[in-house]
Amino acid sequence: MLNTNLAQQSLSRRRFLQTVSAGALAAGAFNLPGLMSVNADELRKQGRSMILLWMQGAPSQFETFDPKPGTENGGPTEAIETSVPGIRIAKGWENTAKVMDEIALVRSMTNKEGNHQRATYQLHTGYIPSGSVKHPSLGSNLAKMLADPAHELPSVVSVGQTVGAGYLGVDYEPFVVNDPGSMPQNVTTTVPTPRFERRLGLLDKLEDDFAGRGGAAVVDSHKRLYGKTAKLVLSPAIKSFDISTEPAPLREKYGSTQFGRGCLLARKLVEAGVTFVEVRAGNWDTHDNNFERTTTLAGQVDPGAAALIADLKERGLMEKTLVVWMGEFGRTPRINPRNGRDHYPRVFNGWLAGGGVKGGQVIGSSTPDGAGVKDNPVSVPDLFCSVCKSLGVDPRHESLSPIGRPLKIVDGGEVVPGLFA
Repeated sequence: MLNTNLAQQSLSRRRFLQTVSAGALAAGAFNLPGLMSVNADELRKQGRSMILLWMQGAPSQFETFDPKPGTENGGPTEAIETSVPGIRIAKGWENTAKVMDEIALVRSMTNKEGNHQRATYQLHTGYIPSGSVKHPSLGSNLAKMLADPAHELPSVVSVGQTVGAGYLGVDYEPFVVNDPGSMPQNVTTTVPTPRFERRLGLLDKLEDDFAGRGGAAVVDSHKRLYGKTAKLVLSPAIKSFDISTEPAPLREKYGSTQFGRGCLLARKLVEAGVTFVEVRAGNWDTHDNNFERTTTLAGQVDPGAAALIADLKERGLMEKTLVVWMGEFGRTPRINPRNGRDHYPRVFNGWLAGGGVKGGQVIGSSTPDGAGVKDNPVSVPDLFCSVCKSLGVDPRHESLSPIGRPLKIVDGGEVVPGLFA
């Protein structure tokens, strides 16, 4: 009757959000140049959002957006022209090439984490994993700052499992959609609404009894979870998860893949007021048979990513929606004996579009052999600061961890020069 996956994930949480004073965001100017202080209520009214296109497994920069044709490390990958003269990307990304005027490629991402789990955590939270604290994802932090608490849809949605809300608690926990081509499971009532509401009332009484016997913290978390889920179940806004209502030609542009359908769902959700949506495409860990596998993966991801940008632009949503494409690190310049590429965080690439980003440009570059950053290195904190600037959020905003330690959304870093118009 209710989303049991979400309930199970959230019931185990014993930590709750403690915030700094409500006026912290409006108290003064941001610490980074080019950012202006915005009242929290005004920020929420602007309806800004972010879509993260996450390439789980770490895509090869050589076979995506930083090809090195004709070099030893480049392998057989060819480069193709794009809609922007002088910008060439790997063959297989023809649809993305057509919307390059909306995209800012970053070819100088650099980091130190080469372990999938640790790097995925860091690229989602901005922090290295720590045994003492479970950090919230950037999406959860953004939702805390931007989402309307009264909105009936979840503020954070993920197509596939992702990093959670950490100490921010159940209010910003991702709502997980496993199949974007179908309505989420357990979001329809099996009894008439009055009976459903009576059952919720009975649950409240049972929980109040448990709270009185020392379980108040657990009950508070559980009530917030079920309150939000019940509101979603009974809301007409639940139809935003149904992509079958979109015209067939548009669905075809996105592609008949899990990723393509996820991108279409992401557009519907941000249009309906969801703050953060993540869409995952897996299997980029190409230690073997790299060139054939990346060609197949590009064929799955390219149509959906390009259609998303074109669709957002056509609907006038690009200015208030930031789209970010990235994975946890890159792949080695040297091709291994299995015709694959191994983990390589020293230099990798990604891209941003919308949200005030200046499209049709390349930020930074790698060396001719692809072994390192040639100029304008971009760190994880730099990227996160840039995301915050795009959405009008103070990256130095602090929340208190369960042990009372103030933690910023982004610790360090600065906005990437030249990224914004």
